[in-house]
Amino acid sequence: MNSISPDLNIMIKACEKASKILIRDFGEVEKLQVSAKGPFDFVSNADIKAEKIIIEELNKSKRNYSIICEESGNKFNDDKNNFWIIDPIDGTNNFLHGIPHFAITIALKSNNDIVSGLTYDPIKDEMFYAEKNNGAYFNNKRIRVSNKKNLQNCLFGTGDSGIKEVKFKKNIKIRNFGSSALDMAYVAAGRLDGYFQKNLNIWDIASGILLVKEAGGIVNNIDISKDENINILASSTEINEKLIQNLTNF
Repeated sequence: MNSISPDLNIMIKACEKASKILIRDFGEVEKLQVSAKGPFDFVSNADIKAEKIIIEELNKSKRNYSIICEESGNKFNDDKNNFWIIDPIDGTNNFLHGIPHFAITIALKSNNDIVSGLTYDPIKDEMFYAEKNNGAYFNNKRIRVSNKKNLQNCLFGTGDSGIKEVKFKKNIKIRNFGSSALDMAYVAAGRLDGYFQKNLNIWDIASGILLVKEAGGIVNNIDISKDENINILASSTEINEKLIQNLTNF
């Protein structure tokens, strides 16, 4: 593994510990699909359990950083300049339906700047991580955004609002995979050429913002002082302007 900071090391350990719970619980989801009650409560509990484990592991560091997280909200600790940003299951609907495409994602925001980011897909055992000014990595190998130059050859990720609300001057290939954290990681790794979406929460994309930037890409439309209602557009530098020009109401 390339040299990483103590903070990122703590984040990785927290992810790995929470992933064991999620992998086990994901294995139970198929059985619950056919029960009268269904898997909704079960998945909600999985979310809460995983978040609790992550927070417990991060707190072992004695950093006393504050916390922004999806399930239990914001917690202000002694250090209010540094925030752990946590989403224990990004892609909950996929998890709920037994689709193996979701991620644990943790980022560290320091003085309103994302300085460490980690997105981990526990089912595929794929870990994407980045630190400011230290590059972006996938399973310990350096990653870069794609270098395609023609929009027609590109594949873009988006979510429901991107499909329903955004109009295009030219047809482009888009996918709605159901996990913005993994979409952003895929942009960083060159699997997707870009990603755009409206009204996201900071915990969905905090790690991805840094991953894309450290992989040589561009992230537009971001105010990370906000926790909610964030619009994001991320892509390689090669097609960024072309993508922006092709979206008529983003």
